[in-house]
Amino acid sequence: MASLKNIKLKILSYKKTGTVTHAMEAVSAVKMRKAQERALSGRAYAAAGLTVLERLSGTADLQRHPLMGEVSESAKICFIVITSDKGLAGALNSGVIRAVENHIKEKNLNKDQVVIVGFGRRGADFFANRGYDVRERHENRSDSISEKEMSELTGKILHWFSDKEVGQAYVAYQNFISTFEQHPTIRRIIPITPSSIAEMVEGIRPARGKYAPRAREENRSVAAYTIEPDADTVLAVLLPRLLNMAIFHALLESKASEHSARMVAMKSATDKARDMAHSLTRVFNKVRQAAITREVSEITSGIEAMK
Repeated sequence: MASLKNIKLKILSYKKTGTVTHAMEAVSAVKMRKAQERALSGRAYAAAGLTVLERLSGTADLQRHPLMGEVSESAKICFIVITSDKGLAGALNSGVIRAVENHIKEKNLNKDQVVIVGFGRRGADFFANRGYDVRERHENRSDSISEKEMSELTGKILHWFSDKEVGQAYVAYQNFISTFEQHPTIRRIIPITPSSIAEMVEGIRPARGKYAPRAREENRSVAAYTIEPDADTVLAVLLPRLLNMAIFHALLESKASEHSARMVAMKSATDKARDMAHSLTRVFNKVRQAAITREVSEITSGIEAMK
């Protein structure tokens, strides 16, 4: 039977742990609300921008654009893996990494055929340790990253694509569904096709709530557009901007998922610490009662022996 002192020390330890995890839960809850609002409010902008691209996808000018070209069989495939640099968020990072691994296996790709862009240390380290070409590494600690800061990364990927070094690009991240549900998602962003645009727009728009689309458009394509000053100039600015927005929005979704998962994990840890402290308190009371009973029995036996 454990001593009363050891049990009491364990109870204090669990209570202190519960206090820390409860404080972390409160901090994560505040960050989660801000990240959710930012991601959800950005969905309308991202969906509207991608819908513009979807509308243009039927025009001849866009179909001739290099980003709408055929996939080169000899070119490599780039994966932008968005993970968190912070822990205590459950299976958030492992879910994204596992999704990328499964995608690579499904396509029967060799390590030489894959280029990894790690936005977050966990994903970059995982693939670097397994011999993959981790071309870019970016920290993912701050919650205040802007779309403009993502443009440098988008520019490098577009440069690899124009040099025929990369033929396809995918972004892998945790898609925010609700506070208690996040889903590892992989979306193709290069080359652009009408089907990939439709899938991306559909995935960005929530099914319900104030950020959901008010009405479904029956026909988004049009016969023709008049583009000024000319199609090449406009598309040269529009397509990289929209692709950058798609990557940035994936980062926003990942941030919302991260803080939601961490808040849920900390709440679970707080509840577990409270349950363990309560259970050990009952054990402590039983052991103390047994010790008191034993002492009373010894005193009674001594009195009887003295008689």
